[in-house]
Amino acid sequence: MASIESAVDHPGMSEFARAMSAPSTYAEMEGFLLKALAKTGFMEFARYDPGAVLRKELGPGAPRIVRFVIGNPLIMKEMAKHVPDVGSYAPVNILVDERPDGVHLSYDEMASLLAPYENEEALKVARNLDAKIEKLLTDAAA
Repeated sequence: MASIESAVDHPGMSEFARAMSAPSTYAEMEGFLLKALAKTGFMEFARYDPGAVLRKELGPGAPRIVRFVIGNPLIMKEMAKHVPDVGSYAPVNILVDERPDGVHLSYDEMASLLAPYENEEALKVARNLDAKIEKLLTDAAA
């Protein structure tokens, strides 16, 4: 999980929210976002630890489960221009969990989530996003 953590490093979320409201122009906001993104082009918006419940019941040896909410607001904007409902799906969720056969990475592809909207422009951006997420996950798993 450390590989994903370092790949989406971010400023504190309250700091981020304040900074996002400060720019008075789109260009200023875009500049801030470009600086806030990790080298991978993504940032972490939230992290949840659903495995904490298992550890309370089963003890510290219980499998770890962590959900990362990551994304890039500039990519989301490009999809939202064509399909506003993308806000229901972006930023994306990545689940990292330990199982007896090893660590598993789960991600719902954005293109599959947007397919019902039948908007080719949004799907093109979504497919590009999916390729970037797949590379992130492949690199993190290596």
